[in-house]
Amino acid sequence: MAESAACPAFQLGRPRYDQTSFLGRLRHFVDVIDPSTLFVSEIRLKECIKLLDDYKHGTLPPGVSDVQLWEAQKIKQAIIHPDTGEKIFMPFRMSGYVPFGTPIVIGLLLPNQTVVSTIIWQWLNQSHNACVNYANRNATKPTPTSKFLQGYVGAVTSAVSIAVGLNVLIQKANKLSPATRMIIQRLVPFPAVASANICNVGLMRHNELSEGIDVLDNNGNVVGSSKIAARHAIMETAFTRVVLPMPIFVLPPIIMSYLERLRFLQSNRRLLLPIHSFVCLVTFGLSLPVAISLFPQMSQIEVSRLEPEIAMATDCKVVTYNKGL
Repeated sequence: MAESAACPAFQLGRPRYDQTSFLGRLRHFVDVIDPSTLFVSEIRLKECIKLLDDYKHGTLPPGVSDVQLWEAQKIKQAIIHPDTGEKIFMPFRMSGYVPFGTPIVIGLLLPNQTVVSTIIWQWLNQSHNACVNYANRNATKPTPTSKFLQGYVGAVTSAVSIAVGLNVLIQKANKLSPATRMIIQRLVPFPAVASANICNVGLMRHNELSEGIDVLDNNGNVVGSSKIAARHAIMETAFTRVVLPMPIFVLPPIIMSYLERLRFLQSNRRLLLPIHSFVCLVTFGLSLPVAISLFPQMSQIEVSRLEPEIAMATDCKVVTYNKGL
């Protein structure tokens, strides 16, 4: 009784936690980004896939619990792309976003950046983001390579331009004290990264705006393709990409500007980088699940708000679409 109360009955392909509440989505995405799945062996992955296949075909061995089935689904979803059925390269999985992205965040937030170092770190950040976006894309419809390159070039160009431009303005602001200039300079990465992330999402997924995305009825059947739903999906995803870097690039500079004034750290300067790295890791690890939990991955929209042909194709009042991550 205790196990069934704590763990819901397994449903293949369905989230374990309620996706209509923020807390349920948060618990779901904490599972999705769990970095422990990066260390799952090939043998363990095959065992999980076989277990889920056995469940699907009704040949599940006796004694397999719901907890084991949920864990198997969590591992498969973290590693295997749902559309292609292929393994996602480890650094570009959502579970690898924080471990592989944190060194880049640390580099972006280092004080006394030169123009060259700003360009390099912004380029590395948007290169990683572009690869994560592409690896976790909706692959039910082919995305031309040209669209991927457009998004990549647009994101990198906007990030570098804004970051370098703001740094130049700050260096010319003679009225600011050195301490104030240092704090503001450390906050520069946020507007640069946030604007680049919007550009990245918009350009990488521009194909969806022109072709539409599939919308599903209550039974999971495709009703049709909707450009309006695509616009909602991209706007929701872009919003999460603005919220995500906010605490990552705002809190560490504020925290470090306070810690650097402590007498202990002033006499032990070599500890600043490891402390800075730890602060970045914690804020990144907390920010990612919160940001992507703002909207459910499978979002719903009223049919009356969509194209007339969608309304004519179904009796449902609400349809579902994959927002993406």
